[in-house]
Amino acid sequence: MTATATNRRDLGLLLLRLGTGGVLAAHGAQKLFGWFGGHGLEGTGQFMESVGYAPGKASATMAGLAEAGGGTLLALGLATPAAGAAAAGAMAGASAVHMPNGFFAAEGGYEHAASLGLAAAGLAITGPGRYSLDHALGHVVDRGWMVPAAMGVTAAATAVVIGMRARRVHHKEEPEQELLFED
Repeated sequence: MTATATNRRDLGLLLLRLGTGGVLAAHGAQKLFGWFGGHGLEGTGQFMESVGYAPGKASATMAGLAEAGGGTLLALGLATPAAGAAAAGAMAGASAVHMPNGFFAAEGGYEHAASLGLAAAGLAITGPGRYSLDHALGHVVDRGWMVPAAMGVTAAATAVVIGMRARRVHHKEEPEQELLFED
């Protein structure tokens, strides 16, 4: 690869990291601190509980940390495999909530969450590029083995959390049956 192509690739990764990481960090700050018009942990916790993520406040804290922490680390290009995986996991959880509304965000769909999650996962896999803290620190927290480890652990944890939510939502929607006979 030529020096020009390498510089272009690294500049593109920097822009992608800053944009994706910045949006994720802002979303997390809404949940954790109520910044940028967010509802903070209390309000977000109540919402999380209402859509099946329980306990709500703990769910809001974990989602907020994955978004704010993962987004900030992505923007900095630090611990990129773990940061991207954590953010992608949070966005998978958000996508599950919006899935019944279809794809497009205009109808309340999962378009935005899926796009952020895929960008974060892509960055976790490709790496941060030369214009990053990972590169400056010699990739001590961005080793090749960390990518499948971070993605695997996050995928497993996300599957459990979304599965538990699906059971709660299904159970809530199921009408209670009356007893036909009493003992």
